[in-house]
Amino acid sequence: MANRLKVGVVHSIYVLLERGWSQRRIAAALGIDRGTVARYVRLAREGPKPAGAPPGSDEADHATPGAWAADHAAIGAGADSKPATEAPPGSTAPEIESPSTAPEIEPPDEPGGLRSVAWGLHSARPTGVTATDGVTVTDGVAEVPSNSRPANQTSKCEPYREVIEAKLEIGLTATRIHQDLVGEYGFEAKYHSVRRFVQRLGDGCPLPFRRMECEPGEEAQIDFGTGAPIVGADGRRRRTHVFRIVLSHSRRAYSEAVLRQTTDDFIRCIENAFHHFGGVPKTLVIDNLKAAVTKADWYDPELNPKIQSFCAHYDTVILPTKPRTPRHKGKIEAGVKYVQSNALKGRSFTSLTEQNRHLLDWETSVADTRIHGTTRKQVGKLFAEAEHEALLPLPVERYPFFHEARRKVNRDGHVEVDKAHYSVPPEYLSRSVWARRDSRVVRVFNQRMEQIAFHVKREPGRFSTQDRHIHPRKRSGVEKGAAYLLNKTSLIGTATSQWAQQMIHQRGVEGVRVLMGLLNLAHRHQSEAIEEACAIASTHGAYRLRTIRELLKRGGNRQEQFEFLQEHPIIRSMADYGALVHTAFGKEQ
Repeated sequence: MANRLKVGVVHSIYVLLERGWSQRRIAAALGIDRGTVARYVRLAREGPKPAGAPPGSDEADHATPGAWAADHAAIGAGADSKPATEAPPGSTAPEIESPSTAPEIEPPDEPGGLRSVAWGLHSARPTGVTATDGVTVTDGVAEVPSNSRPANQTSKCEPYREVIEAKLEIGLTATRIHQDLVGEYGFEAKYHSVRRFVQRLGDGCPLPFRRMECEPGEEAQIDFGTGAPIVGADGRRRRTHVFRIVLSHSRRAYSEAVLRQTTDDFIRCIENAFHHFGGVPKTLVIDNLKAAVTKADWYDPELNPKIQSFCAHYDTVILPTKPRTPRHKGKIEAGVKYVQSNALKGRSFTSLTEQNRHLLDWETSVADTRIHGTTRKQVGKLFAEAEHEALLPLPVERYPFFHEARRKVNRDGHVEVDKAHYSVPPEYLSRSVWARRDSRVVRVFNQRMEQIAFHVKREPGRFSTQDRHIHPRKRSGVEKGAAYLLNKTSLIGTATSQWAQQMIHQRGVEGVRVLMGLLNLAHRHQSEAIEEACAIASTHGAYRLRTIRELLKRGGNRQEQFEFLQEHPIIRSMADYGALVHTAFGKEQ
């Protein structure tokens, strides 16, 4: 005869089953066999049984929980005592009460606010094991708090189900959801109500992951893994990293070992992969490695400016995955494991070149010739037939490598790059910019990576200043030229313009500063006074600035001009002079 469970344990099975526990979980919590739990569950679902049939007997296959409760109530608490329905040998078995007439068994109330759902003793389960939903298993008996919500009672959070589900989708915690419900909707229940409701929402059936397959040439996934060690002639071992990129459609890949995961190494590996494939995929899926991602953000990640420039050169786009979510790039996760286990495991190399040569041969002879487990096609053949033509064409030139660093614009409007100085527009004074240099030129970019300056590279200690980078207020009159200054003197008046032109004609280059001084007088004197002073100076032929200043200070008169007289009483006529000359020459003869 099969072992019979005590009344408390039987009731515990039904209570936990109603609370949604699985049979495996009930068996582990109560310390009984899972088959026993399954038998009791099956018997409970199949309907009534004879009142006196003990569990485990043939008649018990049609048992009901009520009959078990009545049967076990008559048994007693002793673990080794015989049931009341079992008569001694040679006697007639007494009748027992049917389930309809059996007295109702009420669980006792225990101190501390706990109501025993099932009672009895069971030594196979330790005391004090508490589940996440508030059920406590004590000596094989399941207990729940007396204030626990009945199964038919609606949670106070139910009217806010849609609000709670929306907040869970954006990643809010139960604490934050409770705070929002109280502040926005006047929610009166306690935090634990929200926590229990959130837990029940999460206990639903998990949804399957969605497989994302890509069209040919649409996507490639990239990642790093641990490469094979390099053992030098001196026995020193150096750690390497293996770069791997996998085309998501055909699964064709490229691998390369590097010593460091710098931005330049990352770009060089991707570029080598593009030339190995003979084309460029439209998007590149990477994780949030520091060589490419400055700030990880699923919605708006911040990429390294050099990576952005590289993508613009090859007309592709880099899309980082969600942080700590490797399943977003499952193809490359499996690809890295494949190259580690198949190509590099148990190997070591004497140089990085030797390891990369081995990887290239392995990709061609092994990886490209295998039948992929998902596509069920040969990798290299599928690439040649479907994906090679779908890749974007390679640019004419490789990406020009450069060095880039953040620089702050000095007070003189220049940035220092390799100890030389290069000008930038005046509006970027004291701001941070990006300076990008190669062997020939220096380019300066703002924070939006828009080019704001372009210079030919200079020697250390030299300055490269462009005229358009000088603010008009910082440009002197001498730099603007004499023509500009003469044009401004014409605005004062005609006499001033004539004096200025004559002065420049006589004094040359040194007269440019005189023009600046003349224009400066317009800030302290009226235009009429300057006009009068220039007119007087012109009549005297005085073309010095101090003359204009003295005339403005003291005043003066213009030099008078007299007409030439042809006749006057004291002036002889020309005939008299002719006769005098004739007489003089006659006397000599």
